[in-house]
Amino acid sequence: MSNDNNTNTASDTPIEGNNKRKKVLLGITALFVLAGIGWAGYYKLVLSKEEQTDNAYVGGNLVTLSSQVTGNVNEIRADETQMVQAGAPLITLDGIDADLALSQAQARLGNVVRQERERYTGVAQYDAVVEQRRLALATAQGNLARRAPLAADHTISGEDLAHAKQAVDDARAALTVAQRQADSMRAGVAGVLLASHPAVLSAKDDLVQAWLSVRRNAVIAPVSGYVAKRNVQLGSHVTPGTPLMSIVPLDQLWVDANFKESELRNIRVGQAATIETDLYGSKVVYHGKVQGMSAGTGSAFSLLPAQNATGNWIKVVQRVPVRIALDPQELAAHPLRIGLSTTVTVDTSHGEGATLDQPMVASTVYSTKALSQPVDEAVKMADNIIAQNLAH
Repeated sequence: MSNDNNTNTASDTPIEGNNKRKKVLLGITALFVLAGIGWAGYYKLVLSKEEQTDNAYVGGNLVTLSSQVTGNVNEIRADETQMVQAGAPLITLDGIDADLALSQAQARLGNVVRQERERYTGVAQYDAVVEQRRLALATAQGNLARRAPLAADHTISGEDLAHAKQAVDDARAALTVAQRQADSMRAGVAGVLLASHPAVLSAKDDLVQAWLSVRRNAVIAPVSGYVAKRNVQLGSHVTPGTPLMSIVPLDQLWVDANFKESELRNIRVGQAATIETDLYGSKVVYHGKVQGMSAGTGSAFSLLPAQNATGNWIKVVQRVPVRIALDPQELAAHPLRIGLSTTVTVDTSHGEGATLDQPMVASTVYSTKALSQPVDEAVKMADNIIAQNLAH
């Protein structure tokens, strides 16, 4: 009996072990199935409704500061990493040459006004000469008229009559010359006031230009931002267009997300996007919108575009830059820098937008009034010089 019981117990033990093993395997299988179902549901409901890339970087405007006139650098009032305000003078050039040019322009304007004033006065003088020549002609004609009857009855000689005729011809020729000279003088001044004469206006414009050159010896910051790169040194001789320093307005930043071409299918302009940066990590999440997509891939606009019409061709997945506009308030609360790495996630659940941006509207994207000059001051200065030289 005892042997039979031992045999049954030994035979039941493997069966129970197999049952437990089956339950464990079924449980693991069920977990995998549930995990697969959960993952499929998560992909269907979440992942399929968004596109994500970590090939995204912060971009912004890099405003290059340059001089509008030629000169040597006397002062540098801002250096890298410093914040500057729009309209602040950052670089000052030696102004001696510009000051001399302004003085010469003032003297030249006064001289031109006096010359033109002399021409206007000369018109009356030439008119007086014409009147004088006309009286001389009338006198010569009267003398001829008196001598003609006397010559008929031989009271005077024929030579006297010939001299009278010659005097009339000479007086008539002198009158013609005087009239031509008066017409020539009048043509240069007729129909326009002295202050509005082209020669005066040209000299006036030269004065305004010289005044602007003096003002432009101070290189002004066109925008508010941070000095990111300074190339100029004290004593440097700069010419118009020479890059002096760069300013980055950190309130005008965006993100360029480089999505693969296969990921652009559902991306539309206006879709919401979230941005995480390596600088702040997941603690700070920026919210933005798709502003637009580039008209070509990054390789198409590179310095050396790929030449695919070769024998050894390897297909490479292309990427297209997608511009993401950031929330200004979030950007002010957590400042960014140009070139920082980010991770961009675009919500593609709403796909009714356009793939291309709308046509340009009649509005200004960026503008500055910092470079405007009070030209009215120069015009008033020129008008005063004109008035002083017109005074009798």
